[in-house]
Amino acid sequence: MHWSTIIYSGIITYLTRFSMIFLLKEDILNDKAKKVLSYVPSAIFPAIIFPPIFLDNIGSLDLESNPKILATIFAIIVGYITKSIIATIFAGLTSYWFLIFVYY
Repeated sequence: MHWSTIIYSGIITYLTRFSMIFLLKEDILNDKAKKVLSYVPSAIFPAIIFPPIFLDNIGSLDLESNPKILATIFAIIVGYITKSIIATIFAGLTSYWFLIFVYY
């Protein structure tokens, strides 16, 4: 593959994304559209998080002896108490590693 094709593709991708940010003004969207779009992150987040936690490698639901579920519950509790992303990530990873290396 030619380097020029890769560079041109990168420039085109960057310009299309930058144009939406640069050209989109706050006056374009009405209040109802802004309210509807404010729910998008909370609707997309569970769709991204659910498969890695609850599904195994072949795609079937894995609820028995799944350390990811316990680590997720622990991370949610820590996140609710501390309101800190760093503490939540650290607690979730630490509890997951503990569960897979020591407990299971």
